[in-house]
Amino acid sequence: MDLKAKLAAQFKGELDTDKVTLETYSHDASLFELKPQIVGYPKDAGDLKYVVKFVNQHKKEHPGLSITPRSRGTDMSGGAIGDSIVLDVSKHMTKLLEVSSKQATVQPGMMYKDFEVETLKKGSLLPSYPASRDMASVGGMMSNNSGGEKSLEYGKTDNFVTELKMILSDGNEYIVKPLAKAELDKKMAQKDFEGKLYKQTYELLESHYDEIQAAKPNVSKDSTGYHLWNVWNRDTGIFDLTKLFVGAQGTLGLISEGTVKLVPHREHSGLLVLFLRDIDDLGELIPAVLKHKPATFESFDDKTLWLSIKFMPSFLKLLGPARFIRLLINLIPDGLQLLRGIPKLILMVEFDGHTEDEVRQKIRALHKELSDSKQVKTRHARYEINGFEETPTEGKSEKFWIMRRYSFQLLRSKVKDKHTAPFIDDFVVPPAHLADFLPKLRRIIKKYKLFATLAGHMGDGNFHVIPLMKIEDPKERAKLEPCMKEVNNLVLKYGGSVSGEHNDGMVRGPWLREMYGEKVLGYMKDIKAIYDPQNIFNPHKKTDATWEFSFSHIRDKF
Repeated sequence: MDLKAKLAAQFKGELDTDKVTLETYSHDASLFELKPQIVGYPKDAGDLKYVVKFVNQHKKEHPGLSITPRSRGTDMSGGAIGDSIVLDVSKHMTKLLEVSSKQATVQPGMMYKDFEVETLKKGSLLPSYPASRDMASVGGMMSNNSGGEKSLEYGKTDNFVTELKMILSDGNEYIVKPLAKAELDKKMAQKDFEGKLYKQTYELLESHYDEIQAAKPNVSKDSTGYHLWNVWNRDTGIFDLTKLFVGAQGTLGLISEGTVKLVPHREHSGLLVLFLRDIDDLGELIPAVLKHKPATFESFDDKTLWLSIKFMPSFLKLLGPARFIRLLINLIPDGLQLLRGIPKLILMVEFDGHTEDEVRQKIRALHKELSDSKQVKTRHARYEINGFEETPTEGKSEKFWIMRRYSFQLLRSKVKDKHTAPFIDDFVVPPAHLADFLPKLRRIIKKYKLFATLAGHMGDGNFHVIPLMKIEDPKERAKLEPCMKEVNNLVLKYGGSVSGEHNDGMVRGPWLREMYGEKVLGYMKDIKAIYDPQNIFNPHKKTDATWEFSFSHIRDKF
């Protein structure tokens, strides 16, 4: 079938089958490759509705037809690639439809950095932005249920989405938002497609309520599976389908518009930076820091530090001359710190407030407590910290945020003989177990002879391990599956989750059985069948993922 000719009949946006375009869209930020047949740039929700109805109409005679929604292509799990129709909303569906100090309504293709410019004019912020805040879209954040450095205080994107417009499998647009039980009953009484969806979803969640609630991961944040336990709450009587679609990676429907709550932006922030010689005392150190209620609690390791130093000239292009010069000046004190020994881990504890003095007081209170407990040769105490640095203003703390936020971009672009391999990049382990867990993790990485950076959200126990590998080498490629199994089994042994932010996609979808067991995974598959009976939405991701398919579509070249 000539997809371009067929779709062009009613599709208002552009359709592209150029070889270069298809090659570009066959990749996201993951290990995987799926080449689409066509890329469409929808003008509006009408185009999304048309394509869904088109695929439904032709699915039986062309079983391979499917739709993969995409925006900025920053997904690290393989969730933004597909082998049929890719719909890129980042060209036209980029409007901020409404904004106030309390909430905003936005189309999915709007870049977060542009969105934030507008919300800050109202003195507000959507605090669930990821580390890729300069490249990500708001729709991508919703699809992945993104979180980042502020998740410690505010949680993830699903905490902020109050209403969605969704194109569902019948090709129509529906508004979903929290409903009281009386409103839910009215929906279920409807003798139409929407009423059937609500009724089947409610009956599934209610009949297995206790089992589904018990399956909720016991971690501070999670992006695996479908969050069935958050949809229906017997205690509050609230039924909220936004909790199902946020984090679904476009596997249950297409987001055409979203409304989010905003929080007041605190104008001042600063860091207390801790340089750790070893990690033995993390189990005690983390609770001591969290007691002071920091806004964020981040970390990166010695390899990330060295890469930042090695590729320092590349920051000139990323930052521009003025910020680059300021970075160099601000790094001078850290050169003296490195003379005392290379830290194994750098911890960044951020406090914010309405005045600079408020931030300074918070930083100094934590500094004093940890300094009083600091282990030195002449006395015994709890923590071994071989250096502190106070950066009580946003400008002075910028150097550490640059190393933390831009480390993945550096790895992708500057290590020419190896490539980033994000396959163990997003696990969560309860912070109380990190002192035991991290040395075992390092032993696995060493066992497979991987060069890998480690950075993460220390307060959540959420870490991003990014190995550098020659994926085109069969010996290197052979390490992926056994190494992933060892790391993920270790994560699950400590009661963790295999994804805190980056979602399942193709890389972690096959792990949902190990995460949840056969029965709960079965309920998730039932939901997929209810909302997408012909499997037209983003196949081979999440509950539809298999080892065989995923590992047969690892990129051959980078």
